[in-house]
Amino acid sequence: MPGTIRELQGLSVKVDDVLYMPSLEAPQDKPHPFVYFISIRNRSTEQVTIRGRKWVVRENDGEVTVVEGDGVIGQMPVLAPGEDFSYNSYHVTKLGARVEGAFFGETAGGEWVFARIPEFQLRVPDWA
Repeated sequence: MPGTIRELQGLSVKVDDVLYMPSLEAPQDKPHPFVYFISIRNRSTEQVTIRGRKWVVRENDGEVTVVEGDGVIGQMPVLAPGEDFSYNSYHVTKLGARVEGAFFGETAGGEWVFARIPEFQLRVPDWA
């Protein structure tokens, strides 16, 4: 990615749902699995290809994990004006966490842009 990246007005991220899923496999040191559902919405006037992401996970015990990578779930979706891309993924935690970050995209004109992922909680239920 180049040095200058601007926030693209109209490109937004919505956290549609977060579910605690104890039936999913999780390592012993991070026994709490969560599935989250995300929508990336392009209400700008520009076509955008999502090229990467950066997640910042702040565990309730203070540990911070940064997850960066290309695309979204192995894809680089192209969003024309008015289009959405929805997907789900998962994360495992020790005790629960706060999560936020950004998706990075490239316009059809070659400009790099981003959209913030609003902060959301991975809350371990009392019964877990």
